Amino acid sequence: MAANVYASATEDDQGPWTSGSVTIDCPDVGSRLTSVPDGAGEEVDRELALLDQQIAAAYQQLQGSAQAVRDDAGFADNAVMNPLKEKRAATLERIGIAIDRVADRPEGLSDLAACTLRTADDNAGEEAGGNGGDGQNQGDGQDQGDGQQGGDGQQGNGGEGDGQQGDGGNGGQAGNGPVAADFVDITTVQPAQQAADPGAGPSQGTFATSCGVNANGLFNSDNVIVAPGVTNGAHHFHDYVGNQANDAFASDDDLANGETTCVDQGDKSTYYWPVLRLQNGTQEQDAQSPGGGIEGNAGEIVTPKEVTLTFVGNPRSEVTAIPRLLRIITGDAKAFVNGTANANASWSCTGFEDRQLKDKYPLCPNGSDVVRSFSFQSCWDGNNIDSANHRTHVAFAAADGSCPAGFKAIPQLVQRIVYDVDAPSLQDGGRTTPLFAVDSFPEQLHKPVTDHGDFINVFDENLMNEMVDCINEGRTCGAGGDNGGDNGGGDNAGGDNAGGDNGGGAEQPGQEPGEEPGEEPGQEPGQGDGQEQPPAQNPEEPQTEPAAGGAGATDTPRTAEPRVYTKPSAKATEPAAENPAKDTPAQDTGAKGEIGTPATADPDEAPNQNENQNPAPDQSPVAADTGDTPSVVPAPQAQGGLAETGANLWPAAAGALLLIGGFVVLRRSTKSS
Repeated sequence: MAANVYASATEDDQGPWTSGSVTIDCPDVGSRLTSVPDGAGEEVDRELALLDQQIAAAYQQLQGSAQAVRDDAGFADNAVMNPLKEKRAATLERIGIAIDRVADRPEGLSDLAACTLRTADDNAGEEAGGNGGDGQNQGDGQDQGDGQQGGDGQQGNGGEGDGQQGDGGNGGQAGNGPVAADFVDITTVQPAQQAADPGAGPSQGTFATSCGVNANGLFNSDNVIVAPGVTNGAHHFHDYVGNQANDAFASDDDLANGETTCVDQGDKSTYYWPVLRLQNGTQEQDAQSPGGGIEGNAGEIVTPKEVTLTFVGNPRSEVTAIPRLLRIITGDAKAFVNGTANANASWSCTGFEDRQLKDKYPLCPNGSDVVRSFSFQSCWDGNNIDSANHRTHVAFAAADGSCPAGFKAIPQLVQRIVYDVDAPSLQDGGRTTPLFAVDSFPEQLHKPVTDHGDFINVFDENLMNEMVDCINEGRTCGAGGDNGGDNGGGDNAGGDNAGGDNGGGAEQPGQEPGEEPGEEPGQEPGQGDGQEQPPAQNPEEPQTEPAAGGAGATDTPRTAEPRVYTKPSAKATEPAAENPAKDTPAQDTGAKGEIGTPATADPDEAPNQNENQNPAPDQSPVAADTGDTPSVVPAPQAQGGLAETGANLWPAAAGALLLIGGFVVLRRSTKSS
């Protein structure tokens, strides 16, 4: 396979099917199942997750069989594609049987078993230009990557390699992307055509929630919306802000009772998206795990510089409350092979946000940061909080702001994530400055068009009503950057990680949507914003050891306890676990019912308060602060007072007894004589 990060499939003398840019294209069954009866939903979800598992395993097998493909033109079909088709056919039949038990199975299921081999070039025409799902112009497909060929035939990612040279090389640290053609200079992109302005209609207000930047490093490769109950259902890692109980096994009650990193504790919603990584050779904690390095998601995870979560109105009507536990997925994690019908990626640079890219990563000039943003669906069908394909219960508004017939306008979540990463050095394959890319399903080759975001609404009723009133009355409300810090409650909810220095926060009062906090009116975004950056993540800091296991390359999805990874921030000495009951080893923390154990740290005290305190002998160390107050106060250990006095009197008492005994013996001796 071609090892050159710049090489296209057609440059390989042996043809495209031996090139590192080949991938596996399978029909996306989940998106076509628009109606699944409730009685079959759980089983169908598991089988859909198994289809993704099968594709990932087949892609890995193909990537690792380069020499066999060179030697035998039929190897790919005989050893990879035909077995994949048979496995998919069996899985599709089980889906059909599950639906058959309670309703009529969909027609044509068996036709979705066969997959094809495709090169990256096959997808170029579908990706270039085009519009995203929100009706906004995402770029016009102008010169994208011309003149970027070069290099010396090696990947060069600035660090040790896993697959950047030799067989399997398709660019990137793990050999499956990104490539130079995935990047374009933002200054060459034409400004986008503006969509309807919500600020011009009957619901002109904005409501911001500030939930931090995941500085405490909470990740997993689950997806509770698409693959509930299945470990590694996403096959790529997500950043999480907001609700801290989110994993594949989280129930609605778990989410309702979970901790939150949001400044306003009435927002327990969960917001998550694929992590961004630098292809610099760093071995993250997931390097040997499914969802991470095993599936081609390699390199240093980048903590966002800021995250802004803003809810805006509708240019045609007032908005109604977002129903509690509504699920929304925006974008398509499989858009590289599915096509761009549901794609909603948006990439840009601060100072150039009138220019948006859908299928390319931006090369930003010096002093400008990378921006990825999502405008979520803002029309709801009025009945369902989810749907079989996780799409049909919500919709995008038309260009004029109108919703489809029967749908209601709800506040639109606009999510903006900013990264302080430099433009990669394409001329030397990223040696000088590394490439960057979002995590993806392995066969999606880390293409920027696959970017996506997920949201589950867990606002409490009062705060949601406040949001609706604020937007409909044209006000600017919510937890902004200046409201963070002391108001968040604890280290992990608000505090340093949300809304303060690291939160990035929401717009300041009077700020137009899209402006960065602290900007003067009319100022170009990103110019002299003066925002303090979040503390750098130190790769030398201790990291939580990932749990063993995972889906691996077998055909059966794992449904064991989920793997949750935490990456300590520079400010968090003892980051709280996402779900102590599930994800941390048992430890003596003085929990309810235990007596004589040391108390946990007071959540209201400042972090690092115990840094220089040594526990008394024979006592367990103070437990990590989880924000919970122990139900039972531990019994105090005897120190000083009566206990100490008694210890000092024992020698004197013993001497007195010996003296009395001596007198008795002497008296008896006297009488006998």
